[in-house]
Parts: sequence; C-alpha cells; structure tokens
Amino acid sequence: MNDTMITLVTGANKGIGREIAAQLAALGHTVVIGARSAELGEKAAAELRATGADATSVVLDVTDPASVAAAAEAVEARYGRLDALVNNAGVAAPPGSDLAGQRPRSADLDVIRRIFDTNFFGVITVTNALLPLLQRSKAPR
Repeated sequence: MNDTMITLVTGANKGIGREIAAQLAALGHTVVIGARSAELGEKAAAELRATGADATSVVLDVTDPASVAAAAEAVEARYGRLDALVNNAGVAAPPGSDLAGQRPRSADLDVIRRIFDTNFFGVITVTNALLPLLQRSKAPR
C-alpha cells in the first residue's frame, strides 16, 4: 500500500478549501479537489500540480447524493482508499438574502433549507459515502 496520504477536500476549488488543499499538498498529501464544477476543480488541481503537488479533482456536489456516490466511486477506482476527508464545502446566505434581521415568523425557509442541506446534511452524505474508503486506511482522519 502506498504510504502517501490520500486526502479529499470538499469545496476545494476556492477560498478556505483551496488553501487547505494547498497546505496539505505542501505537506506531501495526494490531494483530491472536490468541486461542483469539473472545470473549476480541474483548474485548481492544475494550479497545485504546477507547484509540484500531486493533485486531482472530482466533481462533487455535497447536496446531490448521486454526485457524492460518483465521487466516492472515482476515488475508489483511482486510489482504492481514502486517508483523510476534509468536509469543507459550505454556504452562507445566498447573495441578496439577509438572514441577520430575520425572525422565526418571517424567516425565508427556502434559504435556511439550502444552508442546512449543504452545511449539515451534505457533511453526513459525504461522510457516509466515503466511510468505506476511510476504513481501508491504516490511520483514517
């Protein structure tokens, strides 16, 4: 078994996830960039590879169980295991919506459902799908 850490970071094509991926790659991890957009995920992976990192990308929308399952299958086919999972993908209020002044009687439930679907249920969906691959690791994280 290859001793290089295989790490998947969700939402890793930009922001905090992109920086997490870069820092893990600098530590010698093989990094899998999880991104909703194939194009943006591959762009981020290519930028990391240009620095000498071992990086690939996989289409992964944490709110879409089929996308999550396909991502898990892709990681399994390529690596056979996963050593670390960073559930980074998340959303705040969508542009144009303001949650700051909302009260329960006036809350936009569609906005709140979107946030929970991504930030709460998405984490569970991704973890459940990737747990079998993490269990194949010598030291899963």
